[in-house]
Amino acid sequence: MAQARDNANPVTTYRTEGFPEQQQDQPGLTGLMDPRPDHGEETYVGSGRLVGRVALITGGDSGIGRAVAIAYSREGADIAITYLPEEQADAEETVALVRGAGREALLLPGDLRNEGFSRGLPATVIEKLGGLDILVLNAAYQQNRDGLENLSTDEFTRVMETNLYSTLWIASEALPHLRPGSSIITTSSIQAFNPSPNLIDYAMTKAALVAFTKALALQVGSRGIRVNAVAPGPIWTPLIPATSWPSKLPTFGQDTPLGRAGQPAELAHTYVYLASTDASYVSGAVIPVTGGKGL
Repeated sequence: MAQARDNANPVTTYRTEGFPEQQQDQPGLTGLMDPRPDHGEETYVGSGRLVGRVALITGGDSGIGRAVAIAYSREGADIAITYLPEEQADAEETVALVRGAGREALLLPGDLRNEGFSRGLPATVIEKLGGLDILVLNAAYQQNRDGLENLSTDEFTRVMETNLYSTLWIASEALPHLRPGSSIITTSSIQAFNPSPNLIDYAMTKAALVAFTKALALQVGSRGIRVNAVAPGPIWTPLIPATSWPSKLPTFGQDTPLGRAGQPAELAHTYVYLASTDASYVSGAVIPVTGGKGL
Protein backbone atom coordinates (compact mmCIF):
# COMPACT_ATOMS: atom_id res chain seq x y z
CA MET A 1 0.00 0.00 0.00
CA ALA A 2 1.08 3.59 -0.58
CA GLN A 3 2.36 5.54 2.37
CA ALA A 4 0.15 8.13 4.05
CA ARG A 5 -0.43 11.01 1.68
CA ASP A 6 -0.18 14.77 2.17
CA ASN A 7 -2.29 16.01 -0.74
CA ALA A 8 -1.42 19.63 -0.07
CA ASN A 9 2.26 19.15 -0.85
CA PRO A 10 3.22 17.36 -4.09
CA VAL A 11 6.67 16.62 -2.71
CA THR A 12 5.21 14.46 0.06
CA THR A 13 2.07 13.19 -1.65
CA TYR A 14 3.77 9.83 -2.10
CA ARG A 15 6.93 8.01 -1.06
CA THR A 16 9.87 10.40 -0.97
CA GLU A 17 12.68 7.88 -0.46
CA GLY A 18 13.98 5.60 -3.16
CA PHE A 19 13.09 1.95 -3.64
CA PRO A 20 14.84 -1.21 -2.41
CA GLU A 21 17.11 -2.94 -4.87
CA GLN A 22 15.11 -5.65 -6.64
CA GLN A 23 15.05 -7.44 -9.96
CA GLN A 24 12.33 -9.13 -11.98
CA ASP A 25 12.28 -10.86 -15.30
CA GLN A 26 10.35 -9.18 -18.06
CA PRO A 27 7.54 -8.28 -18.25
CA GLY A 28 7.39 -7.69 -14.47
CA LEU A 29 4.52 -8.33 -12.08
CA THR A 30 2.83 -6.03 -9.59
CA GLY A 31 2.71 -8.61 -6.80
CA LEU A 32 6.50 -8.92 -6.74
CA MET A 33 7.14 -5.19 -6.36
CA ASP A 34 8.35 -3.67 -3.11
CA PRO A 35 6.44 -1.52 -2.41
CA ARG A 36 3.35 -2.06 -4.56
CA PRO A 37 2.40 0.93 -6.73
CA ASP A 38 -0.71 3.01 -6.18
CA HIS A 39 -3.04 2.81 -9.18
CA GLY A 40 -5.84 4.79 -7.54
CA GLU A 41 -7.61 1.71 -6.20
CA GLU A 42 -8.59 3.52 -3.00
CA THR A 43 -8.60 7.11 -4.20
CA TYR A 44 -9.93 7.60 -7.72
CA VAL A 45 -13.50 8.90 -7.70
CA GLY A 46 -15.30 9.22 -11.03
CA SER A 47 -17.79 11.85 -12.11
CA GLY A 48 -19.41 10.30 -15.19
CA ARG A 49 -17.08 11.84 -17.77
CA LEU A 50 -16.89 8.73 -19.97
CA VAL A 51 -20.35 7.21 -19.61
CA GLY A 52 -21.29 5.03 -22.56
CA ARG A 53 -17.74 4.81 -23.93
CA VAL A 54 -15.66 1.74 -24.72
CA ALA A 55 -11.89 1.86 -24.26
CA LEU A 56 -9.13 -0.47 -25.44
CA ILE A 57 -5.97 -0.14 -23.33
CA THR A 58 -2.83 -1.98 -24.37
CA GLY A 59 -0.72 -3.05 -21.43
CA GLY A 60 -3.76 -2.50 -19.26
CA ASP A 61 -2.97 -5.15 -16.70
CA SER A 62 -0.56 -3.14 -14.54
CA GLY A 63 1.24 0.15 -14.06
CA ILE A 64 -0.09 3.13 -15.97
CA GLY A 65 -2.47 0.92 -17.92
CA ARG A 66 -4.13 -0.35 -14.76
CA ALA A 67 -4.48 3.18 -13.39
CA VAL A 68 -6.16 4.24 -16.63
CA ALA A 69 -8.47 1.22 -16.59
CA ILE A 70 -9.55 1.98 -13.02
CA ALA A 71 -10.17 5.64 -13.78
CA TYR A 72 -12.00 5.03 -17.06
CA SER A 73 -14.28 2.42 -15.51
CA ARG A 74 -15.14 4.71 -12.61
CA GLU A 75 -15.92 7.42 -15.18
CA GLY A 76 -18.43 5.06 -16.80
CA ALA A 77 -16.52 3.35 -19.62
CA ASP A 78 -16.36 -0.35 -20.44
CA ILE A 79 -12.78 -1.60 -20.70
CA ALA A 80 -10.76 -4.04 -22.80
CA ILE A 81 -7.15 -4.67 -21.83
CA THR A 82 -4.29 -6.42 -23.60
CA TYR A 83 -1.48 -8.13 -21.75
CA LEU A 84 1.02 -10.95 -22.11
CA PRO A 85 -0.22 -14.38 -20.97
CA GLU A 86 2.35 -14.44 -18.16
CA GLU A 87 0.69 -11.30 -16.76
CA GLN A 88 -2.63 -13.10 -16.19
CA ALA A 89 -2.62 -12.54 -12.44
CA ASP A 90 -2.20 -8.79 -12.87
CA ALA A 91 -4.86 -8.71 -15.58
CA GLU A 92 -7.38 -10.48 -13.37
CA GLU A 93 -6.77 -7.98 -10.56
CA THR A 94 -7.39 -5.10 -12.97
CA VAL A 95 -10.55 -6.67 -14.38
CA ALA A 96 -11.90 -7.23 -10.87
CA LEU A 97 -11.47 -3.51 -10.20
CA VAL A 98 -13.21 -2.59 -13.46
CA ARG A 99 -16.12 -4.90 -12.73
CA GLY A 100 -16.21 -3.59 -9.19
CA ALA A 101 -17.02 -0.21 -10.72
CA GLY A 102 -20.02 -1.81 -12.42
CA ARG A 103 -18.50 -1.84 -15.92
CA GLU A 104 -17.87 -4.58 -18.44
CA ALA A 105 -14.32 -5.84 -18.86
CA LEU A 106 -12.69 -7.84 -21.64
CA LEU A 107 -9.42 -9.75 -21.23
CA LEU A 108 -7.25 -9.95 -24.35
CA PRO A 109 -4.10 -11.98 -23.66
CA GLY A 110 -1.49 -12.12 -26.41
CA ASP A 111 1.77 -10.73 -27.73
CA LEU A 112 1.44 -7.39 -29.52
CA ARG A 113 4.47 -8.31 -31.64
CA ASN A 114 2.17 -10.72 -33.44
CA GLU A 115 0.70 -8.70 -36.29
CA GLY A 116 -2.43 -10.81 -36.58
CA PHE A 117 -3.18 -10.49 -32.88
CA SER A 118 -2.64 -6.73 -32.88
CA ARG A 119 -4.64 -6.06 -36.02
CA GLY A 120 -7.51 -8.18 -34.75
CA LEU A 121 -7.94 -6.31 -31.48
CA PRO A 122 -10.28 -3.48 -32.58
CA ALA A 123 -12.72 -5.87 -34.27
CA THR A 124 -12.74 -8.14 -31.22
CA VAL A 125 -13.48 -5.25 -28.88
CA ILE A 126 -16.29 -4.00 -31.12
CA GLU A 127 -17.79 -7.49 -31.33
CA LYS A 128 -17.60 -8.16 -27.59
CA LEU A 129 -18.29 -4.71 -26.12
CA GLY A 130 -20.39 -3.12 -28.84
CA GLY A 131 -18.08 -0.36 -30.01
CA LEU A 132 -14.76 1.43 -29.65
CA ASP A 133 -14.40 5.08 -28.66
CA ILE A 134 -11.06 5.39 -26.86
CA LEU A 135 -7.79 3.76 -27.89
CA VAL A 136 -4.94 3.97 -25.37
CA LEU A 137 -1.70 2.71 -26.94
CA ASN A 138 0.27 2.20 -23.78
CA ALA A 139 2.14 -1.12 -23.88
CA ALA A 140 5.94 -0.88 -23.98
CA TYR A 141 9.14 -2.81 -23.45
CA GLN A 142 12.46 -1.39 -22.24
CA GLN A 143 15.74 -2.87 -21.10
CA ASN A 144 18.95 -1.49 -19.68
CA ARG A 145 21.65 -1.28 -22.40
CA ASP A 146 25.33 -1.27 -21.48
CA GLY A 147 26.43 0.23 -24.80
CA LEU A 148 25.11 0.47 -28.33
CA GLU A 149 27.67 -2.08 -29.48
CA ASN A 150 26.01 -4.64 -27.18
CA LEU A 151 22.46 -4.06 -28.45
CA SER A 152 21.50 -7.14 -30.45
CA THR A 153 19.24 -7.04 -33.47
CA ASP A 154 16.79 -9.38 -31.73
CA GLU A 155 16.48 -7.06 -28.73
CA PHE A 156 16.19 -3.97 -30.93
CA THR A 157 13.46 -5.69 -32.93
CA ARG A 158 11.61 -6.63 -29.75
CA VAL A 159 11.51 -3.00 -28.64
CA MET A 160 10.45 -1.71 -32.06
CA GLU A 161 7.72 -4.30 -32.56
CA THR A 162 6.27 -3.86 -29.07
CA ASN A 163 6.42 -0.07 -28.88
CA LEU A 164 5.94 0.98 -32.52
CA TYR A 165 4.77 -1.75 -34.85
CA SER A 166 1.84 -2.68 -32.62
CA THR A 167 0.87 0.99 -32.38
CA LEU A 168 0.70 1.22 -36.16
CA TRP A 169 -1.15 -2.07 -36.57
CA ILE A 170 -3.81 -1.41 -33.92
CA ALA A 171 -4.44 2.22 -34.81
CA SER A 172 -4.73 1.51 -38.53
CA GLU A 173 -7.34 -1.19 -37.91
CA ALA A 174 -9.23 0.94 -35.38
CA LEU A 175 -9.52 4.09 -37.49
CA PRO A 176 -12.27 2.91 -39.87
CA HIS A 177 -14.46 2.20 -36.84
CA LEU A 178 -13.85 5.40 -34.86
CA ARG A 179 -16.63 7.96 -34.88
CA PRO A 180 -16.39 11.73 -34.38
CA GLY A 181 -15.62 12.34 -30.74
CA SER A 182 -13.32 9.34 -30.47
CA SER A 183 -9.88 9.70 -28.92
CA ILE A 184 -6.51 8.04 -29.49
CA ILE A 185 -3.93 8.46 -26.73
CA THR A 186 -0.35 7.23 -26.93
CA THR A 187 2.02 6.81 -24.02
CA SER A 188 5.25 8.53 -24.97
CA SER A 189 7.87 9.41 -22.34
CA ILE A 190 10.23 12.07 -21.09
CA GLN A 191 12.78 9.77 -22.75
CA ALA A 192 11.60 11.12 -26.11
CA PHE A 193 13.00 14.53 -25.19
CA ASN A 194 15.59 13.85 -22.51
CA PRO A 195 16.92 10.35 -23.28
CA SER A 196 19.00 8.22 -20.97
CA PRO A 197 21.95 6.63 -22.76
CA ASN A 198 21.16 3.19 -21.37
CA LEU A 199 17.63 3.35 -22.78
CA ILE A 200 18.68 4.40 -26.28
CA ASP A 201 16.36 2.11 -28.25
CA TYR A 202 13.40 2.70 -25.92
CA ALA A 203 13.94 6.45 -26.20
CA MET A 204 13.98 6.16 -29.99
CA THR A 205 10.53 4.57 -29.95
CA LYS A 206 9.12 7.16 -27.59
CA ALA A 207 10.38 9.98 -29.81
CA ALA A 208 8.80 8.24 -32.79
CA LEU A 209 5.49 8.11 -30.92
CA VAL A 210 5.54 11.88 -30.61
CA ALA A 211 5.88 12.19 -34.39
CA PHE A 212 3.19 9.54 -34.87
CA THR A 213 0.81 11.38 -32.54
CA LYS A 214 1.27 14.74 -34.20
CA ALA A 215 1.07 13.38 -37.76
CA LEU A 216 -2.00 11.27 -37.08
CA ALA A 217 -3.72 14.20 -35.35
CA LEU A 218 -3.31 16.16 -38.61
CA GLN A 219 -4.60 13.24 -40.67
CA VAL A 220 -7.80 12.57 -38.76
CA GLY A 221 -8.70 15.91 -37.19
CA SER A 222 -11.26 16.70 -39.90
CA ARG A 223 -13.02 13.44 -39.00
CA GLY A 224 -13.53 14.61 -35.43
CA ILE A 225 -10.97 12.19 -33.99
CA ARG A 226 -8.45 13.62 -31.55
CA VAL A 227 -4.95 12.16 -31.10
CA ASN A 228 -2.75 13.09 -28.15
CA ALA A 229 0.15 11.76 -26.10
CA VAL A 230 1.07 11.60 -22.44
CA ALA A 231 4.78 11.80 -21.62
CA PRO A 232 5.40 10.29 -18.19
CA GLY A 233 8.57 10.81 -16.22
CA PRO A 234 9.90 8.24 -13.72
CA ILE A 235 6.84 6.24 -12.64
CA TRP A 236 6.93 3.25 -10.28
CA THR A 237 5.56 0.39 -12.41
CA PRO A 238 6.61 -3.27 -12.93
CA LEU A 239 8.64 -2.15 -15.94
CA ILE A 240 11.17 -0.52 -13.61
CA PRO A 241 12.33 -3.51 -11.52
CA ALA A 242 12.26 -5.56 -14.75
CA THR A 243 14.77 -3.26 -16.51
CA SER A 244 17.97 -4.85 -15.11
CA TRP A 245 19.16 -1.82 -13.17
CA PRO A 246 18.61 -2.68 -9.46
CA SER A 247 21.35 -0.30 -8.34
CA LYS A 248 19.38 2.65 -9.76
CA LEU A 249 16.24 1.97 -7.73
CA PRO A 250 17.37 3.58 -4.43
CA THR A 251 17.55 6.94 -6.26
CA PHE A 252 14.83 6.35 -8.87
CA GLY A 253 12.91 9.57 -9.51
CA GLN A 254 14.89 11.66 -7.06
CA ASP A 255 16.42 13.77 -9.83
CA THR A 256 13.05 15.42 -10.50
CA PRO A 257 12.23 18.88 -9.13
CA LEU A 258 9.64 17.22 -6.87
CA GLY A 259 12.36 14.89 -5.64
CA ARG A 260 10.50 11.59 -5.96
CA ALA A 261 9.14 9.03 -8.41
CA GLY A 262 5.56 9.27 -9.54
CA GLN A 263 2.83 6.70 -9.02
CA PRO A 264 0.54 5.37 -11.78
CA ALA A 265 -2.44 6.98 -10.05
CA GLU A 266 -0.92 10.39 -10.72
CA LEU A 267 -1.33 9.93 -14.48
CA ALA A 268 -4.93 8.74 -14.51
CA HIS A 269 -6.57 12.17 -14.56
CA THR A 270 -4.49 13.20 -17.59
CA TYR A 271 -5.71 10.21 -19.60
CA VAL A 272 -9.28 10.87 -18.50
CA TYR A 273 -9.02 14.51 -19.53
CA LEU A 274 -7.69 13.65 -22.98
CA ALA A 275 -10.43 11.06 -23.56
CA SER A 276 -13.25 13.31 -22.38
CA THR A 277 -15.12 16.18 -23.97
CA ASP A 278 -13.24 18.50 -21.61
CA ALA A 279 -10.38 18.18 -24.12
CA SER A 280 -12.57 18.78 -27.19
CA TYR A 281 -10.11 21.36 -28.60
CA VAL A 282 -6.95 19.44 -27.70
CA SER A 283 -5.29 17.37 -30.42
CA GLY A 284 -1.68 16.78 -31.41
CA ALA A 285 -0.59 17.62 -27.86
CA VAL A 286 2.04 15.96 -25.69
CA ILE A 287 1.25 16.41 -22.02
CA PRO A 288 4.15 15.89 -19.60
CA VAL A 289 3.59 14.23 -16.23
CA THR A 290 7.19 14.29 -15.10
CA GLY A 291 7.50 15.63 -11.57
CA GLY A 292 8.73 18.90 -13.02
CA LYS A 293 11.42 17.56 -15.38
CA GLY A 294 11.26 19.51 -18.62
CA LEU A 295 10.63 18.01 -22.02
